[in-house]
Amino acid sequence: MTSDAMPEPDNLAVVGATALANEPSALTEAAGVLKTLMDTVRQQVLGRDDVIELAIIALIADGHILLEDYPGSGKTTLAKALGEAISGGEQVDASIVPFRRIQFTPDLLPSDVTGVPVFDASSNAFHFRHGPLFAHVVLADEINRTSPKVQSAMLEAMGEKQVTVDNVTYPLDQLFFVIATQNPLDLVGTYPLPTPQLDRFLFKIKMDHIDRQAELDVLDSYKERRDMSGRLATVTRDQVLNARKEIEAGVSISPAIKTALVDISRKLREDDRVLQGNSTRSMVLMLPALQVAAALRGRDFVSADDIELLAPRVLGHRVELAPGVADMDKVLRDTMREPMEALARSTLS
Repeated sequence: MTSDAMPEPDNLAVVGATALANEPSALTEAAGVLKTLMDTVRQQVLGRDDVIELAIIALIADGHILLEDYPGSGKTTLAKALGEAISGGEQVDASIVPFRRIQFTPDLLPSDVTGVPVFDASSNAFHFRHGPLFAHVVLADEINRTSPKVQSAMLEAMGEKQVTVDNVTYPLDQLFFVIATQNPLDLVGTYPLPTPQLDRFLFKIKMDHIDRQAELDVLDSYKERRDMSGRLATVTRDQVLNARKEIEAGVSISPAIKTALVDISRKLREDDRVLQGNSTRSMVLMLPALQVAAALRGRDFVSADDIELLAPRVLGHRVELAPGVADMDKVLRDTMREPMEALARSTLS
């Protein structure tokens, strides 16, 4: 098991929708929403099926993702495609848009992202002008380039789904989803994300360059994909929120799965190679992600395979290794081995 080990993504959503055909209709419809999102985004983002899958898992699981990538690797296309795949729905606020991109810079102010009260001379009163955080999908580009003050404003938005301006709290949409990026090489003039901020991200994903054939496909189809906007299948905001609710209610998590998660975490904290282990919050956030991963694979229960898939993505950025230790994959493999074996024995019994 490595941090990049993932099942073959082709037709995952199709398999999931088919396998759930005999389940209650609500769970079947939820699988259909995942399939539509997957198909729509994959038509616009080539060679990134594993990242697309994780992004959709995080979206439905009500989490956020942090991408470590190189410039021009497709992060904006991914975020925009996911945002545009979701239409407004009946109850959405008019101030909420499908997608916003925020370019973080050292001189950015909290009000630049949250919004600011503006004086209206005609009514002789202040009115709140919504900032770019009021969107379904927000691309926080180079989030580590902005000041800690702006990062703290993002922390409230990501953790509480609200922003506070001049002692007034404004709620964000229930579907609020952040895709943040940081360049792994260019560290000059950056403000490293503090541990509490990192802990708000469900996944941290390292994006390598796509393979040769995928790059050829990108060059061959860029005009068609550029003109594809508005002609692809979409789902409504309400459908996404309902899918989140139905998967949470319809996919079971056995006590043995929860025991395995706790034992993995405790072994990580006790390992001499680990300076700081993962938080209890990380395990709480992992539960709905495991349920979505199970639904994608056509199951109404979480299995050991789901833990193998997601644990490295959830735990990797939350664990600080001791000085001189660099191989996070090996540490995770070693600490997961015994709890996963115990989980397998309990399943057999």
